[in-house]
Amino acid sequence: MIATWGHALARFLLPNACVVCSQPGNPDAQHDALLCALCRNRLTSVIPGCTRCSQPLPPVGPCRFCAEWDGLETVRSAVWLGDGARQAVHALKYGGVRAMAEPLADVAAHRLAAMRGVLVPIPLGGRRLRTRGYNQAAELAHALGRRWRLPVRPESLVRQRETQTQTELAPEARRANVEGAFLAANRGHGTVILVDDVLTTGATLLAAAQALRSAGWGPVQAVTFARAEPWGRRIAS
Repeated sequence: MIATWGHALARFLLPNACVVCSQPGNPDAQHDALLCALCRNRLTSVIPGCTRCSQPLPPVGPCRFCAEWDGLETVRSAVWLGDGARQAVHALKYGGVRAMAEPLADVAAHRLAAMRGVLVPIPLGGRRLRTRGYNQAAELAHALGRRWRLPVRPESLVRQRETQTQTELAPEARRANVEGAFLAANRGHGTVILVDDVLTTGATLLAAAQALRSAGWGPVQAVTFARAEPWGRRIAS
């Protein structure tokens, strides 16, 4: 009975339209309706260039995006953060559409090879968590865990101090903003896969990876739904 009432409440509360194009969807498939098939198909996949971070390689020489990373083995992102992907992430992160994690995880699971390890979401600070009501990275991690059949351990990493919103900062300031912000809650070993919604400079993932490595975890990898556009490049969808 509780499950039936819960399903009915979810049907009532969830928007029954695609968050990108606003086209109405099937009321019996709420998660599919949140990001319709057409808008999913319009998302631009990240085609790996660099074998470590998937950044498009420069005309000459090695990848400079991840050249100074220490402690983060690899990062995989499903799509570029074009207009459609940005709207979808915004709905999950700022719009209160918690269930948006499900279609985003669908896209990631279909476009990325399954990874193996323990999924650890990037934690929010206490103030943002209280304001938002949930951690969007944790929602995405649990949704991915169901698809890849992997354990999720949000308690393994904590944010030990509040940080400024990264979107407001330049790359150098981003690194300084999150330096020392994370703490591994327990010592361990084995492969960890950090989960976040968007990869921009990699500063947050790198700081989290270093905290886990210092506690004995490793190797540390990462996965995100989207990746910010490379400098000078515009992704349409």
